[in-house]
Amino acid sequence: MDVKRGSFPQMNEPIISLAGLTKSYGNLCAVCDLSLEINRGEIFGFLGANGAGKTTTMRMLCGLARPTTGRATIEGADVWQKRRALRVKFGYMAQKFSLYPDLTVLENLRFFAGAYRVPRRKMEARIERLLAQMDLQAKRNTAAGSLSGGMRQLLALGCALVHEPPLLFLDEPTSGLDPVHRQQMWDLLYDLSHNGITIFVTTHYMDEAERCTEVGFLHEGRLLAKASPRTLKGTFKAKLLELDVKPAMDALVRLREAPGILGVSLRSGSLRIYAPEAETLLADWQRRWPFPEISLLAERWAEPDMEDVFTAYSQGYDAMLNKDAIR
Repeated sequence: MDVKRGSFPQMNEPIISLAGLTKSYGNLCAVCDLSLEINRGEIFGFLGANGAGKTTTMRMLCGLARPTTGRATIEGADVWQKRRALRVKFGYMAQKFSLYPDLTVLENLRFFAGAYRVPRRKMEARIERLLAQMDLQAKRNTAAGSLSGGMRQLLALGCALVHEPPLLFLDEPTSGLDPVHRQQMWDLLYDLSHNGITIFVTTHYMDEAERCTEVGFLHEGRLLAKASPRTLKGTFKAKLLELDVKPAMDALVRLREAPGILGVSLRSGSLRIYAPEAETLLADWQRRWPFPEISLLAERWAEPDMEDVFTAYSQGYDAMLNKDAIR
């Protein structure tokens, strides 16, 4: 891309602002009183389970759905009132393949370039750069509907970038991709961010949160937390205990019922224990292991990852968290 950081206003100014943004469908509040700001140049990861309200939020930001109440702006302009004028300010990649399957890769890129009114004198050179960047040169004359899933996603990203917008909205861009194409997609996003493009990406993959500069956790339409991955992991004030036990599945059921334990998850064959007083719990177990039908093989302390953070926030394990650290 030709976009350079210097071509935009200062990076510490928010490009997106949400104030009490709400979308209701009858009695269902899909997005509830959402307020946040996203600065220029960020890769903002919007994380949550399916049905959390991520896509609904993105559709409102793109002017595709009208907010019930509240307000959102892009570069200070209201996303609904100025939705037509704002469309040149961003690229949008939908969750489902939304290009024209009967058109070739080249024809799709030309179509979207025309739709965004890219000047003809710039169109072909820009498309050639995108074909190279998306590794689609050999597929230029292939019908979009015949591409593999990974190639389709790369083409969709190219079409979203054809007018060189300063902002990208990507709705679960790696969903269903194999590990190779998933890494390729993120390498492209890093390059785009380095060139000054702000990226708003939704995902339900917790490991992808580690790749973002900032993360927002959405649960049942409500924002649980927003900060950098490092800051969010730093809000854990309780230790995470990991156990090697046998049989693991029997232990998973029994430990979830044990007093003092908020939750248990299975990680690579080991059990991760969510407990506000894990050190006391372990000391008691070392004196007397209360499950004679289960063998305790080893124990260790684990560093929290983003899956642990999301689990703690979404399940309400407040006794393990220092939420004041992100306020």
